[in-house]
Amino acid sequence: MLGLRWGGPNFPYATMVINISGSLIMGAVAGWFAFRGDASQHWRLFLTTGILGGYTTFSTFSLDAALLWERGEATLAAVYVVGSVVLSLVGIFGGLWLVRQFA
Repeated sequence: MLGLRWGGPNFPYATMVINISGSLIMGAVAGWFAFRGDASQHWRLFLTTGILGGYTTFSTFSLDAALLWERGEATLAAVYVVGSVVLSLVGIFGGLWLVRQFA
């Protein structure tokens, strides 16, 4: 709802923000586990694959990209796909960097 209010219905801002923030959190959690190492494999999988996998929205991302393309918005579709992937990778590295600063 907030994404629609801020950016309108022509671009999937909310999905993009969720995927980027989920990547940032994933990087921080993975970094925490790497440096602290005090969680069992079950907890690691539960938090990363379970909780964060449910939080991020890859299937919605795919549908949004397809809908932009089908509406004839090829440029917006490309911006969305490339921006989401690149900024999500930036989020992962940003989360890892944050944890390294405090480890």
